[in-house]
Amino acid sequence: MKFVRNSRFAVSVIFAINGVVFGTWASRIPEISDLHNLSPGALGLLIFLLGFSAVIAFSVFGRAADRYGASTVTKRTTCIFIPLTLIFIALANSIWALAAAIIFFGVIHGGDDVAMNAWAAEVERKDERPLMSSFHAMWSLGAGIGAGTGVITSFYKVTMPMHFTITSIVIFLAMLPIITIPFKSEKKQNSNKEPFISFPKGALLPVALITFFASLGEGIVADWSAIFLRSVAELNNSSAALGFTVFSVCMFTMRLMGDKIALKFGAHMTARYSGLIALLGSIIVLTFNSLVPLVIGFGFIGIGIAVIIPLAFSRAGKDKEISQGSAIASIATLGYGGMLLGPLFIGLIAEFTSIKTSFLLLPILAFLIFLLSKHLSTNPRV
Repeated sequence: MKFVRNSRFAVSVIFAINGVVFGTWASRIPEISDLHNLSPGALGLLIFLLGFSAVIAFSVFGRAADRYGASTVTKRTTCIFIPLTLIFIALANSIWALAAAIIFFGVIHGGDDVAMNAWAAEVERKDERPLMSSFHAMWSLGAGIGAGTGVITSFYKVTMPMHFTITSIVIFLAMLPIITIPFKSEKKQNSNKEPFISFPKGALLPVALITFFASLGEGIVADWSAIFLRSVAELNNSSAALGFTVFSVCMFTMRLMGDKIALKFGAHMTARYSGLIALLGSIIVLTFNSLVPLVIGFGFIGIGIAVIIPLAFSRAGKDKEISQGSAIASIATLGYGGMLLGPLFIGLIAEFTSIKTSFLLLPILAFLIFLLSKHLSTNPRV
């Protein structure tokens, strides 16, 4: 059991690091947008490139996890390549350099996401009890820390390049002891007949759809909440990051309890009521224009979305029709495709209407999560 506990600690740290990187990026989006003089449409297109590159990477890293072992792929990617993602964005001195850095960010961050979830599913099975929600809680904690450092560094006038560089160095140093923790992952030789990009089918298709809706909502809040608050509540850049910070903290808190809640009420009912809470939060965000209720609304959305993706990955890891890496990659391909389409939709709608109008997508997504919630159970009829 000590072996499992060490592996659980390693996976938890890696989930947190992955979240820190994303939260750090999200907290500085307004400054990056101002630095490169980006319109809402241009910003949406760049984030589209991030999502597109991530979708391509999902299947590649899923195959690599099956072939070389999820733990090996995860540790090497997180230690070597994840720190470079922030450095490349920090050093981008033109729109083309920024586009290249964002594509690299999408590939590495997305690929690391698939590999670490595959490793998490293995640790969960070896420990013989639900753990996936707690791992994703660590991601949310990391995202909150990353967003929080963005608020602090922006307040104290620390430049984005300096902020990103320091964060990258800390991540590299934190990973050095983690890569020494042993874990023998399952390995499977990939078939040459498998498609290059893994798409969900059969029972996994509705699971992927609900993941798509949840990740789309999460991506909207992560990538656009600061812009939304700056526009609607007329906040400065440092205060505008509070929306995603509170959202992440609420997600973290809910995910800490998610395994016990799902064990008691079942995946179906947990997801069903989560969708209703996210719907309430979306209505609050669209109704009020002042900081306090808006932040509360983003917090409710965080609580509502929190357990959906962990439940989906846990369900995929238990599928008996497809290998673990490919199953999780297929869920991520369509599910995290929300990162591909959502920011682009938001940017285009905001370009022709307003940022507030574009956020009408949030209650629609929450309602769709409510409708599809039963498919996160291994017995959808329940």
